[in-house]
Amino acid sequence: MSGKSFFIDLSKCTACRGCQIACKQWKKLPAENTKNTGSLQNPPDLSAVTLKVVRMREEGQGDTLKLFSLPDQCRHCLDPSCKAAADTHVKGAIIQDKDTGAVIFTEKTKLLPIKAIRSACPYDIPRVDAKTKLMHKCDMCIDRVRGGLLPACVKTCPTGAMHFGDRDEMLKLGKERLEKLKATRPKATLVDDEQVRTVFLAEDDPRLYAKHLMADAAEPKLYTRVAALDMFLGPLRQTRA
Repeated sequence: MSGKSFFIDLSKCTACRGCQIACKQWKKLPAENTKNTGSLQNPPDLSAVTLKVVRMREEGQGDTLKLFSLPDQCRHCLDPSCKAAADTHVKGAIIQDKDTGAVIFTEKTKLLPIKAIRSACPYDIPRVDAKTKLMHKCDMCIDRVRGGLLPACVKTCPTGAMHFGDRDEMLKLGKERLEKLKATRPKATLVDDEQVRTVFLAEDDPRLYAKHLMADAAEPKLYTRVAALDMFLGPLRQTRA
């Protein structure tokens, strides 16, 4: 499989949030009014103006307390379910760049039902702007990549946790890092590496980082069945129209 991929080594992530800030700076996205939720994580979730957020979870207590940090973003799936869902409503609303494999939301997303698209994503990534109705997420910094530059988040990372390049090279690097890490972290694993272009190396059970780190880790949303039915009926509506 050609194209580009991210490789993110979570064992090297210090939760500095440099990638989160770099994303906002490059995209010229505004800050959000937030509040203390009892966690070091801020803002508390992704949004239409926060396309990357460093999730933080604490496990254990006292001497066993450990912070699990995850620079969460779109996974740019090899076979994106959000695009499949969108195509049943509006062709071309969500596209996949043929050179990089980046999954890109267009202005046509304002015509899509957000619940159907969001529930189709196993990583719970798409967000909608309440005013414009446009859907937003990481676009792999496609403008930078096409110009020969690294994505802003990767360029900023100070610890060597984030990498970006040709997919084969990133998978090779990931497997090499995994073998080294397993010597001290036997539960280490590459997460969904055969399904996505944003490949995480977790040094422990992926479920400890976030409920949506793995495609099959999160519980289905209440509207998942409704969305699935909507995807099935979409082509029938277009035929009748």
